[in-house]
Amino acid sequence: MSRKKDIFEVFFRRKPAMILIALRKSTRFRYGSVLAKEVDCTYSHAVKILQEMEKAKLVDFEKQGRIKIIKLTENGNKVAEYIERIKSLL
Repeated sequence: MSRKKDIFEVFFRRKPAMILIALRKSTRFRYGSVLAKEVDCTYSHAVKILQEMEKAKLVDFEKQGRIKIIKLTENGNKVAEYIERIKSLL
């Protein structure tokens, strides 16, 4: 792991931060299983993180048939943007 990654992880838990960044970067709909693969964690861990983010009003779940689509809220988008900025400074 590079020094930049080391210092970033001092301030942020890697998986939640990367989930927010992944949601912000994509313009297409996101699903829990896809996000889990992108940030290299288990589906159940990703769901647990996303549920906490929903409680904090950072993401919304939108049910479409049997699928739950995950979207950033306005506040979630701002938080993700700031995390990206901080990451680029470290």
